[in-house]
Amino acid sequence: MPAHIVTTEDLMVFKEELLDELKKILAQTHPPVQPWLRSAEVRERLNISAATLQTFRINGVLPYSKIGGMLFYPQDGIQRVLEENLINNANPVSR
Repeated sequence: MPAHIVTTEDLMVFKEELLDELKKILAQTHPPVQPWLRSAEVRERLNISAATLQTFRINGVLPYSKIGGMLFYPQDGIQRVLEENLINNANPVSR
């Protein structure tokens, strides 16, 4: 059986080909993230009621757009609100 010599360059080419294939597979298995969510999706993700979501809209807590009778919420706007209201209890203040 003849011996084959594998060079560093061969390994680099293999790595690039493997990464390209993995990227293709991941792109197929994970659909792109929706930039806008409907009310039901927001309520489900935040585990809140329709009334609470309406209160958030009225008080300006969550940004939204209304087209016809449909309400849409920007996903990055929801993420931003969550981050702005993040509470870090890692070092609680002793009283």
